[in-house]
This record gives sequence, structure tokens and C-alpha cells, in this order.
Amino acid sequence: MVASPQPSDRVDWWLGILECAPRAATGSRPRAAVAGLTALIAAGLSGIADDGLVHIAAPKSSHPVPPSPGFRVHETRRWRDEDIVTVGVPRARPEVATIQAALWARTDREATLLLVATVQQRLTAIDPLVSVLERVKRDRRRSLLRSVLVDVAGGAHSLNELDFAAHCRARGLPEPDRQVVVSSARGDSYLDVRWRRRRVVVEVDGVGHLQPDRWIDDSLRHNEIALGGDTVLRIPSLGLRLDPHRHLDAVERALRQAGWVPSPARPRV
Repeated sequence: MVASPQPSDRVDWWLGILECAPRAATGSRPRAAVAGLTALIAAGLSGIADDGLVHIAAPKSSHPVPPSPGFRVHETRRWRDEDIVTVGVPRARPEVATIQAALWARTDREATLLLVATVQQRLTAIDPLVSVLERVKRDRRRSLLRSVLVDVAGGAHSLNELDFAAHCRARGLPEPDRQVVVSSARGDSYLDVRWRRRRVVVEVDGVGHLQPDRWIDDSLRHNEIALGGDTVLRIPSLGLRLDPHRHLDAVERALRQAGWVPSPARPRV
């Protein structure tokens, strides 16, 4: 049956469905749905700016009606009727809408924020997102999304450290020590990266470090290390993936201030 409007539905969402949907038999479910960022907003996503478009998904080669300005129709080969919520305006389920929104996002940064926000706001979870992403066989952003999901799941601790070390080598910075144990008034701490001689510490923070209890504990631990004489820099793992150069600029400055002198033949990346 065709879904019935709900009080929370926006008129333009329904207009997009009615205007863009391929013609269907009377009483049948429309083979179009609000999708991507629009579907996430319909599901309750907050803190992410609306891009000003109503996104509509329809099956590939279903010949949806050309939309009016303000609407964008995405024909998709991955259409599944079971992926559509039919209470209120037809919309992609949150896990499907999240992957759609990330693939359609204007930038990698925007795609990353969408993945993180939907999980943090509990609109969906990691396993359903991974399952939906596995359906995507060819897309330039597929590898990025997989790596971000690993970060969000908290399983990229060693991977982040290896990535950071690779960035240091490419830039010509000295090889850091990893998983160093230092002692302070709060006991022993395991540091992601430390240059012992220069007393420069870098912590590569995954998304889990944003949890309030973890954040507070990290701050207290890092304060003790800094009071002990080390320079402590913190780099979010997502920042390392999306904008490594500015973060490595800060690391290089810290090493130079601690007395490190680059080789004349040092590559600049």
C-alpha cells in the first residue's frame, strides 16, 4: 500500500515523490523514495546542514520524471524495495541513506562527517553500514568510506600509527617510536608516537576518543606528560586521512623547535 503522510513529513518531500516517481499502478507502492541526506534528515539527523536539495532515489532505467528545480533524482542499480521505510514519506532506511549521502557528498570531508554523525547520533550502526557498503562495487569513494568505518568502529589503532609513520617517511621526518610507555603521576601511559630524543609526542585519536569519559581521561593524561617536559600534539584520525599536510606541518615545527635539523636532500611532500 502507498504510505500515508505523517505530521513530521515535509511537503516538499512528498512533492518530490509524487512528481519524480515513475508511474506506478494505482494503489501500489511508488518506486521512488527520498534518499541520502534528505532521508537522514527525515530520520532525525541533526547538526549537518541541509544542502538545499531534496534527494530522490529511483531504480535504474525506471525513467523517473525530470524533477523541478530544488530536487535531484538519483537512478540507482542498488535499489531494493526492502530498503525503503514505508511509514510516512517513503524514504531509504538510515544505513542505506547514510551510504548514499556519503557517496553523493560534495567533498570527502562532508562524506566523512556524515558517516560519523549518523553513528554518533545512533541513527544506524557499523555492521549495517558495512553491509550496505559491500554492495558498492565501483565508486571512487569506496575505499575512503571503508577506512572511515574502521576508524568509527575503533579498530584502527595500529593502522593509524602505520599511516602516520608512512606520512613521516614521505615527508622526510625522522622515524618515530610507536607504543612507547612513559610514567607519570597518573601511572604508566602508552603513547601512540614519540620521538624520545626530541621529547615530542603525537597521539592519533580515533572517533572513540570523542566520548566524554575518554576525552577527559586523555586530557588529564596528556597534561601530565606535557608537565613532564614533552610537547604533546593530538591529531584526529579522520583529520590525518582528510588533511594530513597541515597536521604534519605542526609535527615538523615541533621537531624543529626541539632541535631537529632536516637533511638537505629531504623530500618535501
